[in-house]
Amino acid sequence: MNIEYLNIDSSLIETLSSVSDPEIPVLSVLALGVIREAIEENGIVKIKLMPTYSGCPAMDVIADDLKKAFSEIGKKAEVELILSPAWSTDWISEEGLQKMEEYGIARPLSESRDKDVLLGEKKLVKCPQCGSTNTHLISQFGSTACKALFKCDDCQEPFDYFKCLK
Repeated sequence: MNIEYLNIDSSLIETLSSVSDPEIPVLSVLALGVIREAIEENGIVKIKLMPTYSGCPAMDVIADDLKKAFSEIGKKAEVELILSPAWSTDWISEEGLQKMEEYGIARPLSESRDKDVLLGEKKLVKCPQCGSTNTHLISQFGSTACKALFKCDDCQEPFDYFKCLK
């Protein structure tokens, strides 16, 4: 994700960066790429928030957390949920991808490679524990619908893989 391409007032970045994704707490909502716009107009911070997938249960929590974060610095925030264009894993920042791996979640692959691994045709998902690609799919769904559950055949550890969404 490249912040300069988003419509985000630079004065709001610090507060936006302080709000974590409730499902992956090491990622800020800004690093996850779900904040598509954040501008201040007439003393009100207006935020456009996009779910990682339609029906994501974390959106209400994120909206509340954003409002709380801004209220703590004396600002009122309004959060609008937007659905178009659809969120993409391409919007996760490189820093976010690194934090995700350190947390134990394998980063998303490209769209075609993602299909190969989710259909069990190739071993391409890297274990975030030991780095091996000798891994296999356990379940199409992991701890959340946007993740799949894998197991490493070398270190024997299970882990989530963040599916490629475009």
